[in-house]
Amino acid sequence: MNFLAHLHLARLADSSLLGNLMADFIRGNPHQHWSTPVADGILMHRRLDVMTDALPEVRRARQLFRPETYRVAPITLDVIWDHFLARHWLKFTPDLTLTQFSAAAEREIMPQLAATPEPFQQLNAVMWRERWFEHYAEPARLERVLHGMASRRPRLAALRDSYQDFTENYDQLEALFFIFYPRLMALATARTL
Repeated sequence: MNFLAHLHLARLADSSLLGNLMADFIRGNPHQHWSTPVADGILMHRRLDVMTDALPEVRRARQLFRPETYRVAPITLDVIWDHFLARHWLKFTPDLTLTQFSAAAEREIMPQLAATPEPFQQLNAVMWRERWFEHYAEPARLERVLHGMASRRPRLAALRDSYQDFTENYDQLEALFFIFYPRLMALATARTL
C-alpha cells in the first residue's frame, strides 16, 4: 500500500492519519518517541505492509513483472494500488469525494508536522500542494511517479521500466486489487488490522 491507501484504511480504522502516513520515516519502537495514537498508527502501517505483501493476490501480481523489474515490483505495486483506489474511489467511499478526503486529511496532518522528521515535512509540502491523491487516478501520473522515484534512488532505476509492466497487465492488476482491497477495508472497519 502507498500513501492514499494507508490513509484511507487508517480513517476506516479510526487510527492516526499522521502515524499511518509517517511510518516509513520512523525507525524502531515508535512508542519511545511518539504519543500512543501516533505510535499505534505507525504500527498499523507496518502490519498492513507485511499483511499486504503476503496476500496471494499481491504475490500473483508480482509474478506479472518481467525479470528485469521483478525486484522493484513491490514498490511499483504500492503505487499501482493507490492508482486503482483513486480511480475507483467512489465505489469504495461513495459518501466522500477523493478531493474532500484529501482536504480533510491535509487539515488533520499539517498542524502536527512541526515535530516530525524533516524529510517527512518536505514530502508533505509537495504532496498536498501538488494534489497527489487526486492525480493518482491518471495512469500517466504513475509513469511520472515511478520515474521520479528512480531518479532519486539510482539503485532503483528499474522502477522506470516497471511502468510497462503496469500498462501491459493493467486489467489483471485491477482485478486483483478488487479482490483484496475490500477485505482490507473490512479488517480496518473491524479494527483488526
